[in-house]
Amino acid sequence: MAEIRKGVLGGFSGKVGTVVGGDWKGVNYMRSLPKKIRNPRTAAQVNQRIKFALTVNYLKPMNSLLRSGWKLYAIGQSAINAAMSYTIAHAITGTYPDYSIDPSKVLISCGGLTSVFNAMATVSNGVIEFVWDDNSGVNDAKPTDKALIAIVNRISGEVITDSEGAERMTGAQTLVLPNRWAGNTIETYIGFISDDGREVSNSVYLGSFLVV
Repeated sequence: MAEIRKGVLGGFSGKVGTVVGGDWKGVNYMRSLPKKIRNPRTAAQVNQRIKFALTVNYLKPMNSLLRSGWKLYAIGQSAINAAMSYTIAHAITGTYPDYSIDPSKVLISCGGLTSVFNAMATVSNGVIEFVWDDNSGVNDAKPTDKALIAIVNRISGEVITDSEGAERMTGAQTLVLPNRWAGNTIETYIGFISDDGREVSNSVYLGSFLVV
């Protein structure tokens, strides 16, 4: 029960309904009761949290690349959020609660630019080589389009990315892998971005490789 001070026009101390009254350094105050915060951790909530955590762990190390690769879909959301939403919807496999990322379904870039043709990757002596056919002139593909490359080490949580790689007409690019990656398995991706940065292609997954 609340106690009225100084008559009906004065302050009060205690709770009246959803309002609490009191006095602080001679100043009367009123505040509403805090709402109870519910966190029932329903199966649906836990299910989504697991998927979200998996996706963050996979994509976060390549955020800088995703900003270029997904920028065409940064409408009403960030490029990172667009990549996250796609990955959660299309690249999560398994059943609750044992989910995992299917790397072959991840896109590091997404857009309408003509994609790479006959691309492949090989790893030897700590060096990875990407090769592809020069399909410049096919639809909107241009010789000066630049490769978007991502190499994901799921064991260490590290990635190597290149947002301005070799030009499409070059047909190849090599990157040196860290010595500490020896014996680890990597996932490889390649896409293309126009020289002016306005157009982006869907990326292509080139496979999983043991670093030797």
